[in-house]
Amino acid sequence: MSMSSALAMVFMGAKGNTAAQMSQALSFSKIGGEDGDIHQGFQSLLAEINRTGTQYLLKTANRLFGEKSYDFHTCFTDSCGKFYQAKLKQLDFLNDTEKS
Repeated sequence: MSMSSALAMVFMGAKGNTAAQMSQALSFSKIGGEDGDIHQGFQSLLAEINRTGTQYLLKTANRLFGEKSYDFHTCFTDSCGKFYQAKLKQLDFLNDTEKS
């Protein structure tokens, strides 16, 4: 679950040939159902897993780590929050690798 959702977030940011190759390699077109929306599927799965009133507790922890000098598209970061409950933490990979 953890690796699948992490790769799906990477896939969300991919375009063109990279997106096509990822979709094929990860079989996302088969998982996404009729409309092929893998991200909506993960959102539904996370909502069901974290539903209140169950007899179990399963916490998911998704986070994005990005270089602070890179300007991430707002639609990408917003979508990661919406579909995967993942927020972006910007770090200084270029100048402070040890701390990052």
